[in-house]
Amino acid sequence: MSQITTHILDTTSGKPATGVTIILYAHESDWIEIAKGVTNKDGRITDLLPVGEVLPKGMYKMKFATKGYFDALSIETLYPFVEIIFSIAASEHYHIPLLLNPFGYTTYRGS
Repeated sequence: MSQITTHILDTTSGKPATGVTIILYAHESDWIEIAKGVTNKDGRITDLLPVGEVLPKGMYKMKFATKGYFDALSIETLYPFVEIIFSIAASEHYHIPLLLNPFGYTTYRGS
């Protein structure tokens, strides 16, 4: 399993959000794209990074391209994308989930 994983749950439908592109960035002097993936039928990306790759301590950002997901459902959304910035402080697993609806979202550190 990747050091960083994610999933998206559409809280309006109570179902996983499939087909959402997610880009992972590292912060150096600017944001640098380091990985990209698309959520599967369970709304998850478990292989964002190659198995065994450990990111150094630092600040990272996941950008969720939510507009395409809602456009495919013919649903208007306030948020064309969601960016979650987080810090990595150890070589352990980080799960960054997104609970999403057309007019709101929340996140937390998952397991």
